[in-house]
Formats: sequence, C-alpha cells, structure tokens
Amino acid sequence: MKHFKILFLCAVIPLLSSSCNQKTDNSTTNNIETGEGNTQFEFPFYDTSLSIDDRVADLISRLSLEEKADQMMHNTSAIERLGIPPYGWWNEALHGVGRSGTATVFPQAIGLGATFDSDLVFRVSSAISDEARAMHNAAKDKGYHLRYSGLTFWTPNINIFRDPRWGRGQETYGEDPFLTSILGTSFVKGLQGNNPKYLKTAACAKHYAVHSGPEKLRHEFNATASPKDLWETYLPAFKSLVDADVEAVMCAYNSTNGEPCCSNNYLITDVLRDTWNFEGHVLSDCWALEDFYNSPENGGHGVVDTQAEAAALAVKSGVSLNCGSTYLEGLPEAVKQGLITEEEIDEQLAILLRTRFKLGLFDPKGSNPYDDIPTDVIDSDHHRNLAREVAQKSIVMLKNNGVLPLKNDLSRYFVTGPNASNTEVLLGNYYGVNPKMVTVLEGVAGAIHPGSQLQYRKGALLDRESLNPQDWASPNAGTSDATIAVLGISNLLEGEEGAALASATAGDRLDYNLPQNQITYLRKLRDAAGERPIIAVVTGGSPINLAEVHDLADAVLLVWYPGEEGGNAIADIIFGNVSPSGRLPITFPKSLDQLPDYEDYTMQGRTYKYMDQEPLYPFGYGLGYGEFSYGDLSISKTSITKNDQVSVSLDISNESEVTADDVVQLYISDTEASVAVPNFQLFGVQRVSLEPKSSKKITFTLEPSVFQMVNNEGERVFEPGNFKVYVGGSSPMQRSFELGAPQMSTGTITLN
Repeated sequence: MKHFKILFLCAVIPLLSSSCNQKTDNSTTNNIETGEGNTQFEFPFYDTSLSIDDRVADLISRLSLEEKADQMMHNTSAIERLGIPPYGWWNEALHGVGRSGTATVFPQAIGLGATFDSDLVFRVSSAISDEARAMHNAAKDKGYHLRYSGLTFWTPNINIFRDPRWGRGQETYGEDPFLTSILGTSFVKGLQGNNPKYLKTAACAKHYAVHSGPEKLRHEFNATASPKDLWETYLPAFKSLVDADVEAVMCAYNSTNGEPCCSNNYLITDVLRDTWNFEGHVLSDCWALEDFYNSPENGGHGVVDTQAEAAALAVKSGVSLNCGSTYLEGLPEAVKQGLITEEEIDEQLAILLRTRFKLGLFDPKGSNPYDDIPTDVIDSDHHRNLAREVAQKSIVMLKNNGVLPLKNDLSRYFVTGPNASNTEVLLGNYYGVNPKMVTVLEGVAGAIHPGSQLQYRKGALLDRESLNPQDWASPNAGTSDATIAVLGISNLLEGEEGAALASATAGDRLDYNLPQNQITYLRKLRDAAGERPIIAVVTGGSPINLAEVHDLADAVLLVWYPGEEGGNAIADIIFGNVSPSGRLPITFPKSLDQLPDYEDYTMQGRTYKYMDQEPLYPFGYGLGYGEFSYGDLSISKTSITKNDQVSVSLDISNESEVTADDVVQLYISDTEASVAVPNFQLFGVQRVSLEPKSSKKITFTLEPSVFQMVNNEGERVFEPGNFKVYVGGSSPMQRSFELGAPQMSTGTITLN
C-alpha cells in the first residue's frame, strides 16, 4: 500500500516526476498475457476510482521519452514492466469491421448514402460496433494484439464527393454536406454508444479537410478553397461530427490553402480546437508526415528537411497520433535538437491516452458493459437481415419502362455480364470478409420458381475485349423470357491509389464511361433479345455515363457495392418483393465536359447545388413501384425573424396498389441573396413507408440556421429576403424530358 501511495504522488506532484521516471517498480519479469487492465500491477493508472486525467498523468510519468514516442505510433509496443500489451490504433469499419476476421459486410458507404436514412445508418453502425467489441474481446482472450483487432476505428469518411472522377468517393455519403452530416452523425453515435463512462468503440472523422483527389497527387497536392467554399461545403460535416463528440479526426495528406493539412494551423488550431472546441485526438493519415520532408520532386510537400523537424512540426500542430514511422525516432531526436520539449509531447500524448482509458483498455475485464458482448453477434441472422435491408433500400432504379417487377415463374431467365458471379462487386473498398457472400447470380437463382430454367454465361470481361471471337452468350437473350445483364465497375477500377489493381490512374476514374466492351456486349444482347426485356444491373461506387445503357435496357438498377446480401436484395427488387427506394446521393453529369477541371476545388459548376446544366440523372433521383402524390404545403410562419423556428407540413399519398417507401426531401432556395448562393440546399429528409392507397401527414422542423447564407468571407449570416421551399421525392434540379419533371410541393417564406 505504501508503494501505491508513492506512485500516486508521482502523478499529481510534478516535482517528483524525475524520481518517478527512475521506474522503481520490480515487475519487469511479469508476463502480460492477461491483457490491459492487468490486476497483477498496482499502479495508480489502473485505479478506476481515479479520474481519467489523474490516471493519464500517472501513466505518462512512468514513461521514458522513447516510450512516449512509441505510444504515439499507430502500432504501439508492449511495456511489460507496466503490464501494458501492444495496441494497434489502426482499425477499419467503413461498412462493417474491415481487414479482421469474419464480419457482416454491409453495403459500401455510398450505398448507405443512397438510403437517405439516418436511423438505418445508426442501426448499421450499432451492429458494427457490437461485432467490433466481440471480435476484440475474443482476440484479447487469445493474447492477440494485431493491427485491425482494436477498438479505434478510422471511419467515417465525410469528405464531399465533389467530382465523380475521385476513386475514393465510394467511401463517402455523397456530394451534399447536410446529408453527409446527418448520416455521419448517426454512424458516429452507433459506433461510440451511449454509455456515460465508456466508449463502445472510437470513431474518427476523416480526411480533414478539403480532400477528394486527385488520388495520384494526394501526397503533394495543394487544394485551394475560398472561405465561402470552405464553410459552405467542405467543413460543415466535420463540425457536425465534432458536435456529436466524435473521438478522433484524421488530417489529410494534401495541403489546404498552402499548408499541409497535418500542420495546418488554421484547420487544426483556429477551427478544430479554438472555434469548435474539439477535445479528442488528431491523427495523421498513414505516412502523411513523411510528405513533410519529402520534396515536391519526390512526391511530397517539402516543408521541412528532416524526420525530426517533421515530428516536431506535427506535434506542435496538435497531431497526437502518427500513422507511419516518423515519431518513433523523430521525436526523441527532435527533443535532443531542441526543436520541441518533452512537456509538449506529454500534452499531445495525454490527449491520445484519454481515448484508450475511455475505451476501458486499462480497466479490469467486466468493468464496462461491452466486455460481455458475445461472438455470436458476428454475422448473426439479425445482422444479415439488416445487411439485406440496407441493400434493398440503397438500390436506385434509374429506369423502368414497365418490365419490372418480373414474375419469378417465367419459363427461362438469362443472367449474364462480367459482374453477375463476381464477389468483388459486393465489397467495394475497405471491406470485411464473410463466408456467405451472395452474388447476383446466386440471388436470382434462389428466387425463381423450381420449374423455371436459368442460364448463365459471363459473356464479357470487366474492362477489355475477349480474345476469343466466339460468342456463345448473347444468343441466349433471344431464347429467354428475360435477361439480367450485370454490368458496371469494381474496386479493381476505382478506389485508393494502391488498391485499384486494374486502374492506370491510381484508382481515379478519368474516363467517365462504362468500359466500351460492356456497351458492345449490351448491344449484342439487345439485338438478340428483340422485344424481350433486358434488365441492366449496374455495380459501382461513383457516377458513370449510363446514357447508352439507359437507351438499350428496359430497366436500369444501380446497386452500388451492395454487401454480403447484395444478390438476395437485388432479386428482392427485380421480383417485386420490395419496391426500390434508393435515391442518388450524387449528381450524374452527362459527361465530364459539364464539370470544372478535376484539380479545381472551386464548387461553382459542381454538384446539384451549383450546377446549372442538365444532368444525366439529378441528385435525389430514384424510381419505385409505388406512385406518390404530395399535398399543398402548410407553413407555420411565412414571415419570420432570425430567431423563428418554422414547421412545414404536407400530406403524402401512395396512389398505387403496392406497399412502397418514398424518400421525401425538403430543399430551400435563397432567391434574393446579395452574393452567389446554392441553387437550392437539402435541409430535410424523411423516409415514409405507405400501404396501398394510404396517406400520411409529415412535418419538417426548420431551425433558424437554415435561412443563413455563407458570405464571401466564410461567415454564416442572416440576410432579409424570400426563400422558396420545395418538398418532394427528389431534388428540384432540372432533368431531361425523358425522366419527367420532378413532383414538388412549394411555398415561400420571407425573412425580415
């Protein structure tokens, strides 16, 4: 007990710190197989009755400089004399626990975005965090401390998908800051849980900030954004997640307005810490700090000359955790050279260690309710059903001339295309693994009547012509009652710079078109099928030029990367068990010629908010089997001040004979602004499920902030004038005659 009291004094009385660092304990020979929170060691930092700050201070007081640097790395070493095992900070859970053991694979993030459903996203991330805790508990019981077995998850990606060429856009929730904010907030809350003392897992908002390609230049690129674009587009989702108490923020590889994001004083200090009062830890993207001392000629920023200078700059800038290798040797050397003090390192390490304590990693097993989550939650029937529900609600029907839904007892079906039996197109990137992935072919096969016949041939490769001139595939379209052609792209063609193996452009899609060989094959199918229906099922995580697919097919389903139950969910839509209800979370331009240069981060001309040209498919668009009508708007106040809250109500009716969901969207347009403002902005979403011939009244509550505009200085201000309100099943964005005019109910509100 006397030993315990002396060690406690080390934590709270700084004058004793030099003595404490002599490491007077005699426990260096003890093994640490029982893991963190080891009761063999009686140090104050294991005492759960103390505050986290006291426990953190005690632990730091026992570490050498070299150990401190090590504990600020993404893979920390064990400290056996203190009973601390290794810990891997780097873990992934973008759409399910990734890169670890068997896990439920949910639809890719862009598919989650297409649901427009924050409640559904919360259920998904709650399931993910359950599985994460169960997997972590099981690994810890085995004494495993590998990367990807921890509880600090570097997700969600809340960058704005401003340009369809960005290969990693699939990781985002789309192009809209409001939609990204509400979905990202729900994802964080589900990951982190609601326990008042413990985090279930720790979430991370990334990549901060103004980060969306080009992928090939990300280590050296400088993204230039005006104050208006920063605060109108690039920063709102990050603020929303900070307001939701996200535990971590990852700084991006690129520079923003001339400073590398991981040493950007404006972004980290002025905005994140001082304006938003963020209290969690900041981490670098992986090996981003090497870009500090790699010259532009060598693909870096070249803002310092040495590793030690880079380490000191990052810590002084507020980066607590280094994914990479810079801190391990760089920080001790920086102290030696007088570039930084050990006290400055302690300050950032303390912020970082708080996360581990909040996760309960230094507490006895059983201290928090998450220690008991059993492994049978992993890929449970409940989670598989949830994955199927999400996939169903994410699928966007882009065209239907009446052929869908199909009957499931026709005499013969033909399933074909490069992605029909491909499990890769279920995954996207940053994925988990699962032993029961359901491809489109398997989903259709499992859904048809036993008396029906099913033919399958791949028919075409993903992105190149076949070397064999023989075509035994397309003639089947002429002898089948319906052809299901599974086309699109995969994570081989789009994704992160090192992962998209078939991409010549580092994962970005500088060619907007579907691979030409697929179009050629679809034409053959059309010729063979004649009047027989062709349903095109398109996979991918970004906008694609589908103009020819739209013309050639009778129905077009965009299914994204739909996860482990993707095949079953697609069959549910095709055969009418479920009405499609996904909506596009990103605008599909007709061609890249409609957009500014890829490297231009100005928002003018981009996304539904600023694009004045007619797109191929507008933001928020999606068809279903139901037919909805909207009543007149009832607005609680049509003349308001900047302090007024407004309610907007209307009746929505399902005029059809089928049960269906509609995604009701509310947009506001500032019609009298003194500066350039968005054409209109999404400020409300409600998913409504209605039985046939039924109606429901829905209400949106508008806070005063939705009537603010962002001026050219980046300030959110009120300006008197008129605001038009639109409510309907898609955005008010103009669309081609073939898609029909959007059905909208409208009204006007005047701000005095």
